[in-house]
Amino acid sequence: MKFFKSLYLTPRFFYALALLSLVFLVSFWQPKIYGIVWLMVLAFGLLLLMEASMLWSGKGLQGKRIVPEKFSNSDPNEVLVQLDNRYAFSINVGIIDELPVQFQKRDFFKSICIKGKQRQTFQYSVRPVERGEYHFGNLNCFVSSSIRLFRRRYVFDNEQLVKVYPSFIQMKKYDFLAIDNRLSLAGLKKIRRIGQTMEFEQIRDYVVGDDARNVNWKATAKLGALMVNQFQDEKMQPVYNIIDTSRVMKMPFKGLKLVDYAINAALAFSNVALKKNDKVGLLDFSHKVGNYLPASAKKTYLNNILDALYNTNTQFLDSDFGALQAFVKQRITHRSLLMLYTNFEHISSLNRQLPYLQAMAKKNVLVVVFFENTELRVLGDSKAESIPEIYDQTIAQQFQFDKKLMVRELQKRGIQTILTAPEDLTVNTINKYLEIKARGLL
Repeated sequence: MKFFKSLYLTPRFFYALALLSLVFLVSFWQPKIYGIVWLMVLAFGLLLLMEASMLWSGKGLQGKRIVPEKFSNSDPNEVLVQLDNRYAFSINVGIIDELPVQFQKRDFFKSICIKGKQRQTFQYSVRPVERGEYHFGNLNCFVSSSIRLFRRRYVFDNEQLVKVYPSFIQMKKYDFLAIDNRLSLAGLKKIRRIGQTMEFEQIRDYVVGDDARNVNWKATAKLGALMVNQFQDEKMQPVYNIIDTSRVMKMPFKGLKLVDYAINAALAFSNVALKKNDKVGLLDFSHKVGNYLPASAKKTYLNNILDALYNTNTQFLDSDFGALQAFVKQRITHRSLLMLYTNFEHISSLNRQLPYLQAMAKKNVLVVVFFENTELRVLGDSKAESIPEIYDQTIAQQFQFDKKLMVRELQKRGIQTILTAPEDLTVNTINKYLEIKARGLL
């Protein structure tokens, strides 16, 4: 029974069978070749027996799939397949891998040739667009010899579970660029620091070249020597990522929802802020406040943030900015930088939330991050050639104008804003953070 379950006939088998049938038909009119036809049938049968004995002589193939412990959301992730040919002859292998259902890919097929007693590996990439658990199924391999009349199916029970986390590849990318001092390659700006910060560090002896305005006259009088105050850049400032997980963040761009763009940007931004020795916290909300992590400057705190972002779930209900404002007032008592990732499609929706945004901006530096609809921008910039296209273009331009009007309304009330395309969110968020730090607004 196992033999027949693993036996698959190839197209070459049916071609040979069709040829024999044709020759038999011709022999009806040419009886002289009738004997030759039976010799062909005998040769065909011997080839079948030969290939069957070659392929079913023990376990001639071993294979396994090697996947990382976790995948990075929205990024290409490599999967490795390793095959060991234990036959003494070369084989052709067709591989069908049972990918997780989230990829919706049912035509995966890879064909390779492996020489006798050798190992061969190949890799392919997958791009998840949703966080969560991804289940790989079996690895199916169909082996044939150079005769290629039969295929033997090998099924390797290689079921694996891989968790898809927010984009840690993107986080490492910006971390590397920051360390390597090549921020401009990723679109990050070097911003000139205005003035100086006034966080006191120590009193020390005056040396030639020190700013006379920093002379500490009380210490000078007491010690009888010229002493100056030494200051350092402000550190350990609290920074919070606040992610709106309501229905306005469900809109997809390039297969990825806005909420996942925000989650990926929050992770990369948190890593940069921790490198700058600031304290980083996290908060998400929709109809009520969900996950909350108080700000901390521990380097290992990034793991807590990563786990919290991975577990950020939403039913995409309406957001309650009033509940958010009350929570911020109660739990975030120190002046902090609040990066609020949300989205407004119409000026009226912004006006309803303005009182709550203004209340949060009174004691904190609030940055409202919302998204530009890139598809509407393309439509608005295209050339209209008919009356319906003119209508569509006019509506698209009106939506673009509303977005710019929202930016102006927020800036008039002293609220920092970022209007960005989804794919540029991470770069623009980090740029705004560096700008606020350079200007000493926090």
